[in-house]
Amino acid sequence: MAATITIAQQKGGSGKTTLAVNLAVALRRAGRRVALLDTDPQGSLGRWFMARRDALADAGMEFSTASAWGVSYEAEKLARDHDVVIIDTPPKADADLRPALRAADLVIVPVASSHVDLWATEGVLDLARREGRPALVVLNRARPGTRLGADVAQAAQAMASDVAEGRLANRVIYAETLGQGLGAVEAPRSTAARAELEALLAEITARLPGA
Repeated sequence: MAATITIAQQKGGSGKTTLAVNLAVALRRAGRRVALLDTDPQGSLGRWFMARRDALADAGMEFSTASAWGVSYEAEKLARDHDVVIIDTPPKADADLRPALRAADLVIVPVASSHVDLWATEGVLDLARREGRPALVVLNRARPGTRLGADVAQAAQAMASDVAEGRLANRVIYAETLGQGLGAVEAPRSTAARAELEALLAEITARLPGA
């Protein structure tokens, strides 16, 4: 049974695409058949995928795009031949986001280490609740050992019913590999990033159908 993950956040710059591609690569390396679906007109996920095709003989996953209202059809089509479909969405929390939430088995909401990002999360969490979809807040670009990082983590736990224990740190390797069409785990000397991605992936896959 295929599982669909929708990555959503009202505020731009939260790292939605970074999280999408790194989860996709990690899932692929774990033996899952992965498809990516980009519904963001900005097209960052598509640009990453094209860079991946240029860099590798085999991208290792399928890519497609859809309008906000074509998500359900495209996600269902991709799910026929893949184990996991990951949907990247535009930065908004309105009616256009609902079809992508409705298609999800799990909604992942990345939150960068700022209170502004955290405040923007409420709208997405509210829409996910209205659609009856489970949501998981993931702290992204986390700054371990800082007062701000601790404050945001504490506030996220108070706001959301589910915050992942695993989180992605503020590492240069994520930005570098994104531009190369790669995931952080595919880069040399990626031990720290690989460890945090594996921990986060274990949490996420445990929440998916058939886990």
